[in-house]
Amino acid sequence: MKKKQLKVYKRLNQNNSFSADNFLAQSLKRREEQNALRNLTYPNNLIDFCSNDYLGFAKSEELGNKISEEYNAYLFKRNGSTGSRLLAGNTDYVEQLEKIISGFHQAKAGLIYNSGYDANLGLFSALLQKEDTIIYDELIHASIHDGIKLSSATKYPFKHNDILHLEERLKISKGVIYVAIESIYSMDGDAAIIKEIANLCRKHNANLIVDEAHATGVTSNVGKGLVQLFNLEQEVFARVHTFGKGLGCHGAIVLGSTLLRDYLINFSRSFIYTTALPVKSLIAIHQSYLLLKMRGKDIIHLHQLIDYFKTELLKNKNIRLINSNSSIQSIIISGNNEVKYLAKAIQEKGFDVRPILSPTVPKGKERLRICIHTFNTKGEIKTLVETIGMLI
Repeated sequence: MKKKQLKVYKRLNQNNSFSADNFLAQSLKRREEQNALRNLTYPNNLIDFCSNDYLGFAKSEELGNKISEEYNAYLFKRNGSTGSRLLAGNTDYVEQLEKIISGFHQAKAGLIYNSGYDANLGLFSALLQKEDTIIYDELIHASIHDGIKLSSATKYPFKHNDILHLEERLKISKGVIYVAIESIYSMDGDAAIIKEIANLCRKHNANLIVDEAHATGVTSNVGKGLVQLFNLEQEVFARVHTFGKGLGCHGAIVLGSTLLRDYLINFSRSFIYTTALPVKSLIAIHQSYLLLKMRGKDIIHLHQLIDYFKTELLKNKNIRLINSNSSIQSIIISGNNEVKYLAKAIQEKGFDVRPILSPTVPKGKERLRICIHTFNTKGEIKTLVETIGMLI
């Protein structure tokens, strides 16, 4: 239990009012006092600068039609998969799809999970043993943190993209050593120094794991990710590609050796003990990959828009923009109150831009997280930049 939660428990006990509801209420009140209370919102009619739908696949009529066409032609139809893949939920379709995706990413094998969260949870919790060491970038995704927490391995964070600090950690590591990074970081949008990290892992006989979630679909090599962009397939122990961002559908795959795939089938709890994806979801993944192969020009256009946004925004010297060449562009606005106020003002001007609050990011590094998409126009980007400039 976290220290802050423990304090709440103790206070409630002292007041002789200990109950589950009181704990929930106190926890929410504390979050509200920090101005960090989260709420669900409905889709809106604002111009999208917040979603992870980088290529517009999630709203693509073309992709929707292709999914329907394949599904209508598919003979083995069920509304659900009826069980886990180890029971009734496995099909020849999903096994063939894993081979198709593995081939696209030049991996020997792959195992599909229901989500990127499930993939990271299942991969890290299954791999890491008590005698092992896991070293991870301090900005790694929450799903990897949670997978690591489920293990008894020795755990070391290293400073973001700091090769010297990583080597210090590697020198004191024991057992089987794993290093975990993202290729594109979800909050800052910057890229890992992946070649340098791969070289260091080779030197220290460490196994590199790369989460390609925010690189899938948007890198210049037809969206294959940074590992393939730098020809590092043989240097990486495992990769995670998710389908709910650039590919516009849902699910994820862990890529690696055939041995890794067989191991995960036997020991990865988030794979073993969950109902498999239904065939219509698998068809969506298949058609997204087929469409991706045809969208090289769209990816080039996306990066032109990203460059345009950065060029226009950095004309304002007062803006603190985190260095990023990806679709994720973040402007530091310190303080939950300040960034929430600014985001609301921008939304009132017609742009869907969201604040990222602490504790999701470190205190003092709260930010506006702006996502650029292929469907955003230069006119929309220019007006957004002008709006931000007037409000900051």
